[in-house]
Amino acid sequence: ALPPQQRLLLETSWEAFERAGIDPNLLRGSQCGVFVGMNGSDYLTPLLEAAEDYAGHLGTGNASSVLSGRLSYTFGLEGPAVTVDTACSASLVALHLAAQALRAGECSLAVAGGVHVMSTPGLFVEFSKQRGLSTDGRCKAFAAGADGFGPAEGVGVLLLERLSDARKNGRPVLAVLRGSAINQDGASNGLTAPNGPSQQRVIRQALANARLSADQVDVVEAHGTGTSLGDPIEAQALLATYGQDRPADQPLLLGSVKSNIGHTQAAAGVAGVIKMVLAMQHGVLPQSLHIDEPSPHVDWAAGTVELLTEQTAWPERTHPRRAGVSSFGFSGTNAHVIVEQAPEVEAAGVDGRSGMPVVPWVLSGKSAGALRGQAERLSGWLAGMADVDPLDVGWSLASTRAGLDHRAVVFGDHAAGVAAVASAGLAAGVVTGSVVGGKTAFVFPGQGSQWVGMAAELLESSPVFAARVDECAKALEPFTDWSLVDVLRGAEGAPTLDRVDVVQPALFAVMVSLAEVWRAAGVRPGAVIGHSQGEIAAACVAGILSLEDAARVVALRSQAIGRVLAGLGGMVSVP
Repeated sequence: ALPPQQRLLLETSWEAFERAGIDPNLLRGSQCGVFVGMNGSDYLTPLLEAAEDYAGHLGTGNASSVLSGRLSYTFGLEGPAVTVDTACSASLVALHLAAQALRAGECSLAVAGGVHVMSTPGLFVEFSKQRGLSTDGRCKAFAAGADGFGPAEGVGVLLLERLSDARKNGRPVLAVLRGSAINQDGASNGLTAPNGPSQQRVIRQALANARLSADQVDVVEAHGTGTSLGDPIEAQALLATYGQDRPADQPLLLGSVKSNIGHTQAAAGVAGVIKMVLAMQHGVLPQSLHIDEPSPHVDWAAGTVELLTEQTAWPERTHPRRAGVSSFGFSGTNAHVIVEQAPEVEAAGVDGRSGMPVVPWVLSGKSAGALRGQAERLSGWLAGMADVDPLDVGWSLASTRAGLDHRAVVFGDHAAGVAAVASAGLAAGVVTGSVVGGKTAFVFPGQGSQWVGMAAELLESSPVFAARVDECAKALEPFTDWSLVDVLRGAEGAPTLDRVDVVQPALFAVMVSLAEVWRAAGVRPGAVIGHSQGEIAAACVAGILSLEDAARVVALRSQAIGRVLAGLGGMVSVP
């Protein structure tokens, strides 16, 4: 009873999260929003013929509102969840609403996109009656031979975050949404007919929102469906806005992805954005296909605009690469966004990481077949890469992928090991298995688990561990006359772990800091257990005690035990 739109959206959203370096399982309970465009669903029609087989599921399965709601439910997202239907402009309107919600603080992360699947030939029949379809199924955007559009199916998902947060969280920023706007045709020359003045207004509003002038945008990814009515109206609106006050040698370049993949309707806007982001990254503007010659119904001399009739290198300008993307719904709702090249970021240093003797690569899947599929994808990627940093790959696999039930760990010859996992074969340095019991427990031992030099190497190699130790040291400082960091490093003059009032706070700090390392690697405990001062560490990690309160308890407790032992003249066994 679940429409293919919902299945495809769930799959593609998972991929979007992972591509951003986010384990989707860790988003549960987060203020992540969902804004998805769709144009209804005809999947219910064939289902009604077998309604008894799906009794009780047809309503929730096929409701438009559940398209966004199911995604939030499945991932546990607690930000706004909105399904948008403005016809062909739906996904671009969803993108605009997502950006607004982020700026307003309604969510910290947002999924935005659109999906369209044709489960019956109904759309073809209806638009054939309206004489709206291309005779050969091809969209000939802005061409003299334009005779209608070619319907297509598609799904596209973008992940949005405020740029400052994305930088802070170490996300790969593909592009920046510089500005956006939506409006309506109102009472124009027909309900479904495009309106040129409204299109001009939405473009100018988006430019104003982006704080840009028209000549600061290099290219426009047009709505460009290939209809003899819509294309000329859109072209004239672009000539009147982007085509004015531009140098003759810097024309606005104009194209339409619909000529390449067809009109994906509710997913059309997000398809245009994806095309422009990829074009920015590669520095190449794809050719718009099927243009025999520019449409004679457009006064191309009215502005400086040039059709992308062949593949073109992105022009070098003094400003970052920028593109406008238009999407106009036959509902009359128009959307225009301006996408900008991501600002460059200096690569982080990796000094000292290459000395690791063994680098594990961790793969996982929901089933044994899914695990093999993940390994096959990784193996294919490795085959196309000339030089790979094993530590970078290992870090990404461990920290930015979900830890699912079926797992494999590859050591040594990574390429051979991954290939063996993909083929379900055997190889040296490969360990496979599945999760038993489900949840992870953090267990914190009592006194006796210490050794000379414990944590010294971690202080040097793990910034997360070192930072947490520093926090523990500051929390312990009011209650001790020694330095925690000096004790762990074995500094000259520092007390040893033989003293009860030293070893117990030191063990507490090491345990709390180790837990932070596991958390940073994506491990979330299902249970937290401790013994003796380990109980205090467990309470701290579980959030029952603050770090300051826990430090005070363990320090005063260990000092009291030390005074008792000193009075008794040595260690005693207490049941």
